Amino acid sequence: MRLVIQRVSYASVTVAGQVVGQCGRGFCILVGVRAGDTQAEAEWLANKAANLRIFEDDEGKMNRSLLEVGGEALVVSQFTLYADARKGRRPAFIEAEVPEKAEPLVSHFVERLRAEGVPTQTGVFRAMMQVEIHNDGPVTILLEKEREMER
Repeated sequence: MRLVIQRVSYASVTVAGQVVGQCGRGFCILVGVRAGDTQAEAEWLANKAANLRIFEDDEGKMNRSLLEVGGEALVVSQFTLYADARKGRRPAFIEAEVPEKAEPLVSHFVERLRAEGVPTQTGVFRAMMQVEIHNDGPVTILLEKEREMER
């Protein structure tokens, strides 16, 4: 799994003209699921995101987590995070998991983020979405859980 975490002052997702999810201070998290990913990656990433220290403390250093600042999250599934555009002009998405397997993993990630104590809203899986992001900083972090090598 791959996350693009953007620290935001506000974020929302709109589908067919209706706001379906939003958050105030916190994270907009774009989630890509790679073929073969498991719940273990989702759980590790949810814990990592909730505890990632990228908010300023009283001295202006990035030293506080989403949990410590009482932040929220907006999670948006985005299979294009596994686009491969190294050859040609049209990206290939062969590393992205098929929707039937990706959707439950994104849902599991959201459930685990909520279990960590983060108020979380979402976009709509497989819908055409308009995402409004007010990146704060700007701060953008890429997170990925690599699978253990098979022996």
